[in-house]
Amino acid sequence: MSTRKEYAGGDPAAAQRPSRSVDAAKGAASKAPQKSPRHRARELAMQGIYQWRVTGGDEAQIEKQIHAEKNIGRYDKELFSRLLRGTLGQHADIEALISAHLDRPLTELSPVEFAVLLLGTFELSQSPEVPYKVVINEAVELAKTFGGTDGHKYVNGVLDKLAPQLRAVEFAGRNKP
Repeated sequence: MSTRKEYAGGDPAAAQRPSRSVDAAKGAASKAPQKSPRHRARELAMQGIYQWRVTGGDEAQIEKQIHAEKNIGRYDKELFSRLLRGTLGQHADIEALISAHLDRPLTELSPVEFAVLLLGTFELSQSPEVPYKVVINEAVELAKTFGGTDGHKYVNGVLDKLAPQLRAVEFAGRNKP
């Protein structure tokens, strides 16, 4: 018996070539829809909040650094600045709102969960023009992209509890027959 593998068509080089399904998967991945400039602004704001949490850096310096970055794609610069400045400027109030709905101290949250919750809570409280479902969905997507395995579920649960408190007007009409 031979220990050598037989290759389809007798071509040993075929084993070295990627299969067509691999090529198709690569093509599908490269055709993924581009992120909207607003979503990209939220990503960058979340990354700035993360940086602030981890390094204790200055808000203005973080904003300047992100604006100066090359190759970060198209993003809504105005929205990014408003979200970053607003969230960090009101972080103490936002942290108090979030803390009431947590099952652990804020200090025990991962930096990603912390940043996403801070950003989502700021947007729920200060951006009534954005439907609460959109705010929560965007936060969940950020947590899926940057967070741990089940971090998005935690973020969803906390923001879902905060939404009726911060968006009472949107919830007022929901329970009417």
